[in-house]
Amino acid sequence: MAEPISFIKKRVLTEEEMKQQSMDQLTDSLAEHEQAIDKAIDVLSELYGSGILEAAESMLKAKAKIAEIALHQVKRPEMTNMINNGLAAAGALSAIDPDQTSKLLSSVAKGLEEANAPQDKKVSVFSLMSALKDPDVNRAIGFGLRFLKGMGKGLGE
Repeated sequence: MAEPISFIKKRVLTEEEMKQQSMDQLTDSLAEHEQAIDKAIDVLSELYGSGILEAAESMLKAKAKIAEIALHQVKRPEMTNMINNGLAAAGALSAIDPDQTSKLLSSVAKGLEEANAPQDKKVSVFSLMSALKDPDVNRAIGFGLRFLKGMGKGLGE
């Protein structure tokens, strides 16, 4: 009869065997991803050739100094104001209906197109009064007046 197993001897790899195993895994990985590695080498070569790789390396080496300069710039009151204004503008734009914005901007574009048309007549008081009878002019003036009224209400709050 066979004797029962009472002790299992675990095989311990030597340092040389571990290195060889790592090299085998690396070789297998290189063979599996050959195209990706070729592309990565091409990209690195282009970055090196254009000087971007050296600039990136210099930036990484000077990261503490760059971070200090960036932090100093961001802490300036002008930058704080710009960030706050940007956030306020984004908030205001998010409150406006995109269809209204689109319509308004296309109307502004048409208005600029009309305004750039050559005009040889002088504007007189009578021509201004006559212009009020034009439905397009009347619509624009009405819009402007309603806009100013709403803006005044907003300023009064």
